[in-house]
Amino acid sequence: MELDLMQLVANLGFPAIVTMYLLVRIEGKLDGLSSSINSLSSNINELNNKK
Repeated sequence: MELDLMQLVANLGFPAIVTMYLLVRIEGKLDGLSSSINSLSSNINELNNKK
């Protein structure tokens, strides 16, 4: 694993590796945020329909 990482850094460069790492980490968080926003929207619509 460590050797593979070192080869990636040597071939692509440190900034490219950091960018790819951050994009992968942020993707999961954005999916969770999107799900929460959709749930909130549904709950607000449900509350508005009860009035």
